Amino acid sequence: MDRRSAIAVLAAFVAHISAWPARAQEKKRVWRVGLLSPRSRETLPESFVVPFLEGMRDRGYVEGENVHYEWRFAENDYNRLPALAADLVRLNVDVIVAATTPSVRAAQRSTKTIPIVMVSVGDPIANRLVESLARPEGNTTGVANFVGETSKKQLDLLLAIAPKISRIAVLLNPQNPSSAPIYRSVQDAAREIGVTVFDTPAATFSEIEQAFATMARQHAQGFVLISDPFLVQARTQIVRLTAKAKLPAVFPLREYAQAGGLVSYGTIRADTYRRAAVFVDKILKGANPSELPVELPTSFNLVLNLKTAKALGLTIPKELLLRADEVME
Repeated sequence: MDRRSAIAVLAAFVAHISAWPARAQEKKRVWRVGLLSPRSRETLPESFVVPFLEGMRDRGYVEGENVHYEWRFAENDYNRLPALAADLVRLNVDVIVAATTPSVRAAQRSTKTIPIVMVSVGDPIANRLVESLARPEGNTTGVANFVGETSKKQLDLLLAIAPKISRIAVLLNPQNPSSAPIYRSVQDAAREIGVTVFDTPAATFSEIEQAFATMARQHAQGFVLISDPFLVQARTQIVRLTAKAKLPAVFPLREYAQAGGLVSYGTIRADTYRRAAVFVDKILKGANPSELPVELPTSFNLVLNLKTAKALGLTIPKELLLRADEVME
C-alpha cells in the first residue's frame, strides 16, 4: 500500500470512529409522545389504552427506554382540552395522539407543526379535521371510527328486533362536534327507512335524566345513541333509564351491552387504537402526516344481550343471533 492509500484508509477509519458518539446518541433518543383525551384515566377503558401501548411495543417502543408518554386527561370537561393541548405543545412532544374530535380540534388550534394522530373520531371531513382522506394536508392524520353506513345499519338492527316502532330518539352530546354530522347521517338513514327520528341532547348527568323525560313526552318507541366519551362514562345511568322506560335501544360500543344494553353495533375501538400506533411509528421514522392517508374502519362488532331482550319482551331474530360476534346471556 502506498503512502497516499494509507492516508485515505486512516482518514476513513478516523471518520468512522468519530461517528460512534453520534450514533450512540441517536440510539439512546427517547421519543416523547403526548396523549390527549377528554376522559379521565380511571374511566378510559383498558380496551382502548392497552391496544395502543401494545401496538407501540410491537414496533419496538419501550416506555422508559426509547419512549416517554405524556398523558393529559380533561376529566370529561371539554373546556380543559385547549390548555392541556397547549401544555403538550409547550413540552415539545414529538407527536400528539388525540382521542375524539374535541381533542383533535384543541390540538390543531395549539400547533400547526407537531404531528397529530387522531383516533376515535367521527367523520374527519365533515368535522373539517382534514382536507381529504387520501391527502389529509396539514399536520393531522390517523384513524376514523365512523362511516355513513353505520347509522343505517344501527336503525336496521333496531327495526329488526322491534319492527313495530316508528318514532326513534337519538341521544347525543351537543358539546361534541362529531354529534351533528353523525346525527345528520341518522336523519338520512331514517328518511330512507321511513321512520321518524328526533334528537335528545345531554351533556351532563342531570341532562340525561331530562333527555329520557323528553323521550317519554315525545312518545319515543326506541332510541339510538351517538358515541361520546361522556356518554360512555354515563353508560350505567343510561342503561338503567333505558330499562326503566322499557325502550329498545342500539348503542355504538360493546361496553353498553356489557352494562345491560340491548344491542351494540360499531367499530372495534381496540383495533383503531392499535392502528394509531402504526401512524405514530411512521411519523417518528420521518413520514409526513399530510401524506399519510386517513384510515376508515373495516371491522365492526355486533353484540346482543338476550337477558335484556327477554326483559323487554322482545325476541331477537335467529339471523341476527347467527350474525352476532357475541351473545350475552
